[in-house]
Amino acid sequence: MSIDITSIRAQFPVLNQQVNGFPLVYLDNAATTHNPQAVIDASTDYYSRLNSNIHRGTHFLSREATAAHEAARETIAKQFNAAHSHEIIFTSGTTDSINLVSTILTFSGKIKAGDRVLVSGLEHHSNIVPWQMLCEHTGAELDVIPITDSGEWDLSEIDTLLTEKTKIVAVSHISNALGTVNPIEKIISKAKALGALTLIDGAQSAAHMKIDVQAMGADFYVFSGHKCYAPTGIGVLWGREEILNELPPYKGGGEMIERCSFEKTTYNVLPFKYEAGTPNIEGAIALARAFDWINEIGIEAIAEHEQKLLDLATDAISHIDNVQLYGTAKEKATVLSFNIKGIHHYDLGTLIDQMGVAVRTGHHCCQPLMARFGTTGTVRASFAVYNTEDDVHALIKAIKKAAMMLA
Repeated sequence: MSIDITSIRAQFPVLNQQVNGFPLVYLDNAATTHNPQAVIDASTDYYSRLNSNIHRGTHFLSREATAAHEAARETIAKQFNAAHSHEIIFTSGTTDSINLVSTILTFSGKIKAGDRVLVSGLEHHSNIVPWQMLCEHTGAELDVIPITDSGEWDLSEIDTLLTEKTKIVAVSHISNALGTVNPIEKIISKAKALGALTLIDGAQSAAHMKIDVQAMGADFYVFSGHKCYAPTGIGVLWGREEILNELPPYKGGGEMIERCSFEKTTYNVLPFKYEAGTPNIEGAIALARAFDWINEIGIEAIAEHEQKLLDLATDAISHIDNVQLYGTAKEKATVLSFNIKGIHHYDLGTLIDQMGVAVRTGHHCCQPLMARFGTTGTVRASFAVYNTEDDVHALIKAIKKAAMMLA
């Protein structure tokens, strides 16, 4: 499979600029991807033509906005092969989605003192802290799958960590800090056999591989739009219908009620039960357009293109003196995390930016993982469909020059 990279890049206005006198090379896609013109146009069209609150209005604009918002839900459901569109809950992003699940489990009474919650050592803080908060409120305890030196799960003692006391397993599909593609099917299968729920953090996988939530077998899958060529402030929680129906609401307010009185309130059906208040209407519409755009190119073609760039960059950087790579798993995607020995990651990233190359530095919201590797942070380059081999060459050139200047 091949893609027309010139045509693709032309669709991203933000790339047509210079930084410090250099053409912008944007390699911070694991944090946020840019929006193609088609997605920008979808956002503009909403505010220019439809802007109105949804669901309850009888006037024309409200009806049209409602139809566009619910069509977006249908698009997302189809994209991830959800059994029902009402299993798609719009949130503000991955963090909000995980907090939604952890909160409703906290107050459901399903998790009690002595129960266990299992995460992995690869997790982003947003898939650690909400579960710590759940444990504080319920008396449950947190268990952690350890990490090997290559940045993969060490499953040698998984049968000790994952037991009948485990009530939920919450793990990332792809590590945001290392790019490791985790064997989620193994952990989901083991968890299901023991009656535990499973949540998959798909923040780094939703835009890079085909996801089928029914085939995956998990109970919850979450992701953010701004890592999928869509705006910030929009995300998705997919959850199994029977589980979402059984669990309590997350927030109280408008739209999530069936009937409200001072004596008693009853709750709305899915998905509205979990969507209190005015939603990010434009964000949902733009997110659906982003996935349409991805599919116009082909997600398999995108993945193949990104893998070639990752392989090229990994090989090139391995020839730089004193480079230290973090995350050398057999299965990796989109992320290259590294340091130069003797140079602080922040200093290196700052000089790389001076040469027009945007990378991320720091702990990437993964302080426990950084501690596992004995560092406070790394420099992270991450790839998207609009990146090129020239971007890789510019990165390597900038690293070499920055390292020489800081030596």
